[in-house]
Amino acid sequence: MPEKKPDREIIYARKRAAISVALNIFLAVGKGTAGYISGSTALVSDAVHSASDVIASGAAWIGLWVASRKHPSFPYGLYKAETVATLVSSIAILLAAYEIGKQAVFGCASMPDTRIALPTALASLIISAGFGYYQVRAGKKLNSPALVADGKDYISDSMSTAVVFAGLVGSMFGMMLDRWAAAIVSLFVFRAGSQLLITALKDLLDASIDRETEREIIRLVESHPAVSRVKQCLSRTAGGRFIIDMDILLRTPSHKVADRIADSLELDIIKNFPRVVMARVRPHFKEGSTLTRVTPVESPESDTPYPHMAKAPWFRVETVDIDTGMVTDTKILKNPHQEAERKRGFLVGKWLLQTAEPDVMILNQSHGGTAEELLKEAGVRIVASGHADSRPSRAGGEQKS
Repeated sequence: MPEKKPDREIIYARKRAAISVALNIFLAVGKGTAGYISGSTALVSDAVHSASDVIASGAAWIGLWVASRKHPSFPYGLYKAETVATLVSSIAILLAAYEIGKQAVFGCASMPDTRIALPTALASLIISAGFGYYQVRAGKKLNSPALVADGKDYISDSMSTAVVFAGLVGSMFGMMLDRWAAAIVSLFVFRAGSQLLITALKDLLDASIDRETEREIIRLVESHPAVSRVKQCLSRTAGGRFIIDMDILLRTPSHKVADRIADSLELDIIKNFPRVVMARVRPHFKEGSTLTRVTPVESPESDTPYPHMAKAPWFRVETVDIDTGMVTDTKILKNPHQEAERKRGFLVGKWLLQTAEPDVMILNQSHGGTAEELLKEAGVRIVASGHADSRPSRAGGEQKS
């Protein structure tokens, strides 16, 4: 069986992420070794900057390994183990930035051996910038924010390496720029450590997920035909993962239908948003003073339900007062899919749910077609014409005589 394209893209993205970690290790070791041999404080500082990404990736890996463990005392999982690992790593990086800066400003000035340091800095600059731009392009092509962020991180690293390279060029002409280049690079290292620290603290304090992702999740849920609106959405981060707790208003008073819809929405959220590890949806019935009653008719003036719902030329949409049973508003909708040759029932059912938002559908008789099943799935009550159940009730269903 051929592998699905999305699966191939995910595997490809993971491979690129693994290459990125390996390349960062190579750059950190290479710059650190060359900096130590040549006596370049700036190159050693830049090696620490590259190592900060390796430390962050290692902390994430350790956190993920611990987070995969199960324990009854932690019902929400051990995802924050990754956060704790990131917090420890960020503190180590900030201490390294402090030591580098202190050594650069107050240490003894020395002239590095540019024969070793300069080629290493130039090669690192080309590799970092080239791979960064390539990673950003690949991330955009694969629609992977993680790869795009990783590419931008490489470009940021290349900027600090450019500072080191400029300082080494100055050293070739007898200028003592290496220590000042190291001081500038220490600021890059401090920035990387600070970002990791802030991210870790946000996770530990249960910060909500970013607003754009939250809005996308809400839009996904509200696109379901049975959902009136999202009443409340609470979210929090846990080790780079998301936990969603949501209350929704449904148009159906049936607890059985509501539970089925909530279960389906929980699966849809996790499927469409891979960083969501837990989604909990609580359904509530939207109780109001009116309900919407829809009847398929042959013409705008007709009162008799059309025999086949999907083939009906028109639909009469009535707003009914639940207490009095009186029709307070009426409008006529033309069926745009009446002549559809394929999937007519599906198209009509979906259109009715989105446009008319019916609570009750009056039919000549039930045929069990696709449109009818879609309405039932959304919690719409199907009532035979002339039946006593066509009268509204406060519960949102129908009352019997």
